[in-house]
Amino acid sequence: MSMRDRMNRLRGGGDKTDELPKAALENEGTRLEPDGEQLHPAWVSFGVKLKRGEKGEYLVRITEFDLSHRHGTHALGELIDAAIGLTEFHAGLEPIRPEDVLYLDLETTGLGVGTGNVPFMIGLAYQQGDRFIVEQTLIRHPAEEYAMLYDLERRLRNYRYLATYNGKTFDWPLVQNRMIMNGLGREAKQPLHLDFLHPSRSIWRNTLVSCKLSHIEEERLGIFRSDDVPGSLAPQLYFQFLADGDPAPLEGVFVHNELDLLSLACLSIRFGQLLKEEVFLLIPHPEETEELVRTGLWLERMGKRGLPEELYRRAVMHERPSPSSLAMLAARDKKAGNWQRAVLLWQKVIQVTNVTMASAGKEACIELSMYYEHRSKELDLSLHYATEALARCQQTYDGRRLDPKASADLLGVRKRIQRLQLKIHKRESGVKSS
Repeated sequence: MSMRDRMNRLRGGGDKTDELPKAALENEGTRLEPDGEQLHPAWVSFGVKLKRGEKGEYLVRITEFDLSHRHGTHALGELIDAAIGLTEFHAGLEPIRPEDVLYLDLETTGLGVGTGNVPFMIGLAYQQGDRFIVEQTLIRHPAEEYAMLYDLERRLRNYRYLATYNGKTFDWPLVQNRMIMNGLGREAKQPLHLDFLHPSRSIWRNTLVSCKLSHIEEERLGIFRSDDVPGSLAPQLYFQFLADGDPAPLEGVFVHNELDLLSLACLSIRFGQLLKEEVFLLIPHPEETEELVRTGLWLERMGKRGLPEELYRRAVMHERPSPSSLAMLAARDKKAGNWQRAVLLWQKVIQVTNVTMASAGKEACIELSMYYEHRSKELDLSLHYATEALARCQQTYDGRRLDPKASADLLGVRKRIQRLQLKIHKRESGVKSS
């Protein structure tokens, strides 16, 4: 028997068992202690039990939800229809079923993925039959980590996809590092990853104050938490438990982690519906042009064509358009060769900005100057927009010390004007322009 096994036996003890819910029986050889046995009464009060696996003990809390359960805007059962849309994240593979996805969220002792950071709680969620199950495991001391990770590695074999929020950067690398340190690294399955942070940033980076999951919950998923323990406080509460042995403060950490997992599932529903191009049959269209355009651009990158054009149309017709969003759409149209709408958009950017709003307006002037010089060969219009660009530059930089980029911008506009003036002079003088 290994030292770790001996430590677990000494710390655990007892041999009575209680039956796990069916969803948790995927790890063969596991047993669950009956309520209260060898555990502090506080654990029992919020549904935590002792789990014995092949490699040792740790704590587990299992909460089951009916698929009709609503978490904000969405009901969990909507994943059944939305899952097919998630297939677009890994195009070319078989369609995703809800049962293929394992949601993962960690609570850790610190930040980063280095050796000193330990996941003291692993939150998992998955759909099984007509239930959505949240399964949370917690270690009471370092000797229990191996058993918890061992069972997690076996659980991963049953799922094609791992769904996280920032999991590619944080959760999964940390799990891998801890498995390697516990001698499990070579066995760990590499899942297909669904990390919803990246599409969230693509769509909401300039629309929301932050792309933290808590902000997206409130602003886009209709989820409002009350008396929630901040995730940043979880390590402190865990260390407090290690110091005094009282698990009561950890109830809030379990609830926080559970809500994170439910929100992650609802975010996957939102993106699945979006990729099916059906989401705006269920919720209103975005109000901001920035979100309209960014949503369309993201959908195009994911291979969609129908819904993006509807979103772009709404952005162009918006009563209060954002100049930066119109410029983004114009850049997209320029690349696609849709010059007619690109010109319209650049002109609209100039109309909705003034001389002091130089950044977007100046770039639109330069784009129009290039278009009229090189494509439509209307040199007078090209010179007009180049001169307008210079005026905006001068107004912006007036009285300021220019940095290298600003100096280069100003010099470039002046050279453009000089070249256009020379072309126009040669044309009017009957000399063939170069």
